[in-house]
Parts: sequence; structure tokens; C-alpha cells
Amino acid sequence: MKALEFKNVSFSYRKAEEGKTSSFAVKGVNFSVEEGEFVAVLGHNGSGKSTLARLANGLLEASDGSVEVFGVPLSEQKNLFSVRKNVGIVFQNPDNQTVASIVEDDIAFGPENIGVPREEIGVRIEESLAAVGMSEYKERMTSALSGGQKQRIAIAGVLALKPKIMILDESTAMLDPKGRREIMQVVKKLNKEEGMTILLITHFMEEALMADRAIVMNRGEIVMQGTPEEIFERHDELETYNLALPPIGVLWKKLEEGGMPVGYALTPEDLAEEIAKCISKSSA
Repeated sequence: MKALEFKNVSFSYRKAEEGKTSSFAVKGVNFSVEEGEFVAVLGHNGSGKSTLARLANGLLEASDGSVEVFGVPLSEQKNLFSVRKNVGIVFQNPDNQTVASIVEDDIAFGPENIGVPREEIGVRIEESLAAVGMSEYKERMTSALSGGQKQRIAIAGVLALKPKIMILDESTAMLDPKGRREIMQVVKKLNKEEGMTILLITHFMEEALMADRAIVMNRGEIVMQGTPEEIFERHDELETYNLALPPIGVLWKKLEEGGMPVGYALTPEDLAEEIAKCISKSSA
């Protein structure tokens, strides 16, 4: 079943003046995300990927075309409340999503506002904190947490709403490499173990390696689609969109150029295995 579907969607932040054409942030976008799928949307700044995220849960309304969540159109105002319960979004700066000074109160805020019974809220707090590995921080001050910990709490706050789809809009951009890895491990677990549909908006190419499928945007349009491996194979084309291979991709490219045919091994484990095979063949 399609969890999310864009049908010829366009959006402009400015309406066209008389005699002039509008500048579109998103233009003629068609794509869908299946339930339980993990899709990464890649693009440089200004490519339209964050606008796409906001269109996906009704924070923005399409100028043209339609956006549907589980077959329900977002163009109808009456649908927005129920849709937003199914589509959680985590933004780049976790401080922008923090509403309470104590962790458990912050996570309770969302469920309280959609009328979840008090006893159920307590259960959701425990479950969502456990899902992001932050159970011991329940009574901590949110202001005392690190950037990575705050982002985990932001994710827990979304999880407490029990959405079917989670959108991460550049959610790791303010974190250090260790913090980014921690958040991506949580996201991958939610997708693989909980079956949650994930739409990841990012410019970190290595994060896309975890996805089932990757979409590349440029100037508001989708210019490439495929598995991460298929996208990275077209590295020369990626460069025309101001995107570069992830570090591991650069490494296998250099190994290939140096005469070691390791193929498109895009995980440390696969690359190590391919290198070992090449060494074994050369010493045989």
C-alpha cells in the first residue's frame, strides 16, 4: 500500500506577479513511498527537499497537484488533523521542538494534545524512550542534554504520537559524526524492526546507504531515482548536482582506479570482503 504519494506536485513560496512566472521550490514532482519503505531524498541546499518534507504532512499546501497519505488527500482541511497523527516530522534543530523543561513532560506534550488518556501517555513515554535508548533520561532537564540526546528526545516525542510515517528533515545536520551515526541507527531500527515508513531528507550521502531507495532533487525537480547503489554508480552525474560520493564510495572508486576491482561495495563489511577476495586472488 502507498503510504505517501505525490501526484504532479508543484509549490511556490511566492505567487506569480502579473506578467511574470512564479519561481517554484518544487515543480512537477511525482513519486510514492510504500508502507514500510525507507526512502532517502538527497539534494544540495535549495534543491527543494525540505519543501517536499513540509508538503508531505500538510505544513505546506501544494500550489498544483495533490499529496496523499494512505490515500487521503491533504488538500482537504478536514483531513489534516488525522493525517498529521500518522505523519511525524523531526526537524534539524531539536530545540525548535522542545516545549517542556523535563524530558518526560516534553514527550507527553504531543499525546496530551491529541487526547490520549493519561494512563496511555505514561506507557507511550516509556516505550518511546526505550526505542531511542534514552529511558534513564526521563527525569532529566532537556537543557542539560547534548545535541545528539536532544535529537533522540525529539524523535521519542514523535514516536509517542504513534505515527505510521516518520519524516526526518535534515535531522542530523547539527550533530557531530558520532551523533549522526547514533540517530541513524535508531532510525534504521525503527524501520527494520517496527516497520515504520521513513522519509529521510539529507545532504549526507552516507546516510542514504541505509535506505531502500534514494531520490535526488535539483532545482525543485526529481532528477534521479533508484537504489543507493544505482545512484552512486552514476557518480559523475551526481557531481553535476553538487553532490559527492560518501567517503566509502570515494575509497572504492580510488581502489578501482588503482587496479583493485572491488565493485560497488558501499558498506565497510562489503568493502573489506571485496578487498580480501582481491588480495587472495593476487597471492594465489
